[in-house]
Amino acid sequence: MISKETTRVVIEEMFALFPDAHGELVCANEFELLISVMLSAQATDISVNKVTPALFKRYPTPEAVVASSVDEIIPYIRSIGLYRNKAKNIYACCQALLDHFDGQVPKTREELMSLAGVGRKTADVVLADAFGIPAFAVDTHVERISKRLRICRLNASVLEVEETLMKKIPESLWIKTHHTMIFFGRYHCTARAPKCETCPVLTYCQEGKFRMRKKLSTTS
Repeated sequence: MISKETTRVVIEEMFALFPDAHGELVCANEFELLISVMLSAQATDISVNKVTPALFKRYPTPEAVVASSVDEIIPYIRSIGLYRNKAKNIYACCQALLDHFDGQVPKTREELMSLAGVGRKTADVVLADAFGIPAFAVDTHVERISKRLRICRLNASVLEVEETLMKKIPESLWIKTHHTMIFFGRYHCTARAPKCETCPVLTYCQEGKFRMRKKLSTTS
């Protein structure tokens, strides 16, 4: 694995490449963010942003959701993967918000994870983006980048990736780094066609250098 110092150098290069990295889910408040992140599991932010305007117009609050039904929610999110299960989770989540949190989105990881459909990643995104509480959500992009750059071990679990990142990156930069790594993975170091030729961190990337050597050997 690369050192804490090298990790910081790599992250600074990513900051320079994507200085305006941010969450791309379109939300007006913490309730909308919670529901949007739940919907984004195994779906793209783009697909979620397409359905949420109509969804939140019809269901702007947990009370509105609970006054409805799972079957009534489904048509609004049918284009999203796993929509039946997500509709059930949205309804159960909103019921729990009313029963245990006075209809407000809670501000601790433990409380958030007590809600239906909310795992650690979703909870971390809500903590960071809704409340500005330092957290490091690990999605597929963050995990891929962390392993390609050997910030963490290749066989590390998602939780181990998160713990390693939190050890190597100052807490004050967790939220910014999370968003920047997502942009880096979404728009530069993509899963199938990473832009190694123009990558500012190629010097530090063993996998990238291997890809470049392989590409050169096949063209020579």
